[in-house]
Amino acid sequence: MSYQVLARKWRPNTFSEMVGQEHVLQALINALDNDRLHHAYLFTGTRGVGKTTIARILAKCLNCEVGVSSKPCGTCSSCEEIASGRFIDLMEIDAASRTGVDDMRDLLDNVQYAPARGRYKVYLIDEVHMLSKQSFAALLKTLEEPPEHVKFLFATTDPKKLPITVLSRCLQFNLKNLSTEKIAHHLNFVLNEEKLPCEELGTLALARAADGSMRDALSLTDQAIGHGGGKITESDVNAMLGTIDRSFAIGICNALIAGDGTQLLAEVSKMAELSPDYIMVLADLLSIWHQVAIMQTVPEAIDKTLSHYAEICEIANSVSREDIQLYYQICLLGRKDLDLAPDLKSGFEMVLLRTLAFRPGSATGAKKSPAIKANTGAESSLKKPQAEGYVVPQALHKSTPKVESPEAQKPMAIKEPKPEISPKEQLKVVEQIVTAPLKIDSKIDLKSLTPDNWLEVHSQLDLGASLGEIASHCLFSERCDNQLLFVIDQQQTSLYDSAHQQGLATVLSDYFGIEVTVDISFGVAQKETPRVANIRAKEERLAAAIEVLNQDPDLQEFKKKFDANLDTNTVRPID
Repeated sequence: MSYQVLARKWRPNTFSEMVGQEHVLQALINALDNDRLHHAYLFTGTRGVGKTTIARILAKCLNCEVGVSSKPCGTCSSCEEIASGRFIDLMEIDAASRTGVDDMRDLLDNVQYAPARGRYKVYLIDEVHMLSKQSFAALLKTLEEPPEHVKFLFATTDPKKLPITVLSRCLQFNLKNLSTEKIAHHLNFVLNEEKLPCEELGTLALARAADGSMRDALSLTDQAIGHGGGKITESDVNAMLGTIDRSFAIGICNALIAGDGTQLLAEVSKMAELSPDYIMVLADLLSIWHQVAIMQTVPEAIDKTLSHYAEICEIANSVSREDIQLYYQICLLGRKDLDLAPDLKSGFEMVLLRTLAFRPGSATGAKKSPAIKANTGAESSLKKPQAEGYVVPQALHKSTPKVESPEAQKPMAIKEPKPEISPKEQLKVVEQIVTAPLKIDSKIDLKSLTPDNWLEVHSQLDLGASLGEIASHCLFSERCDNQLLFVIDQQQTSLYDSAHQQGLATVLSDYFGIEVTVDISFGVAQKETPRVANIRAKEERLAAAIEVLNQDPDLQEFKKKFDANLDTNTVRPID
């Protein structure tokens, strides 16, 4: 039997086998188990995160001979044929190769006919954004009023290219990139099942290189198995990926901390012999600064099996938290500008030299950098105008005004009027005014609950993501003893199921301190729902922010001098 690559062999066949994407899976599971199926689903996300896989599992759930559920049997003929790609009622179309309107018309000619074998006729269109405008136009009418036996499943990496008319007719699910930890954990599981020896640091390096894509991670693992002769080690993975050993990054960090420019450039020259990817090296430095910052702040959160754990502990004990933040910020900004340098090596060296130039000052560091020696006399005359321990050039000391002690200032009378508050402070005041009506100091008891104060009660409830979404579209109608009647906007019921009713009753019982029941009916919202009120409040804060900016004298002068206009689309209220 021919070898089957890991990405195909370990492709999930059920929702329970999926790694990550819980926010999408839960919504689909609820819809399948409660018979609340939509006619069109759109799955978006980057490559290799599970868009097509989820669509195929959904097709299997819809056509399993046992019945529609979130757990297909996997053994019936329909499930087996879907898994092998032979199911006659599952049409998988690659939109990249069938973009024309004639292809779409040929496809839609058979929509009105009933399925040949299955319960539903499923059209799975991959990379749907590649369809032409004429193809979307031909699809639109069928998508708006499809036959009951037809389901459309779309997958795309670029949803922005889809017409809004198509987007509005689909339930859209955005799949997220997987975390490095989840990918590494799954790779360890797969390699253990395959009975292949592996180092955790090796699979961690593969997971980082996959950049959030499980398919890329499995493909890289296949490549690493071939490169390492059937085993996965960190050194083999680094050699295959062209990355460097982390000891080089640790050496650079130690040279920066010591303020030793000679040692720093020597470490870079030694590393340059391996022709490294300097962007990845900066990423390694950022990772080290990040781990050191966690070690200094929340040491129990650091994994003790981490690569170079001892070195990271040593760095954390020898550098202050403020210094680490400075190092991180300079490396982060330098990574963005690296491509602008004449060559990557010189650009990388300049980032490190910039870090060295603005490094925190110490007795040792100051001696090694006489060009930026501090003016001791001026420094002693200041009441710590800069962060303690930082080396400041002499010119900065000379330009810094003398700060008198609080005792010297105490008897002085204030001669100048108090300056006007800045635009930023004005904006803060406006936001406090706008949001003031929503601040609640005390709970409302059950007998005082009315449709008018439901928004206040809702703002105090501790709701989860799914229940919170449903409750935000509900309006309180009336109370019959301990039964609370609600109306949910009928246009916002796609994710609603009966479990939300009990969930809301539990939360409200905790809030009022007495057991209540909840009855939710569908209807038309006659007042502002919590969601609408929240949107209105944000719009009011945005309008207030724009007004404050327009009143700023500096901005007015700038607009007058350069004939400029404020781009209000770039203004965001501070939440």
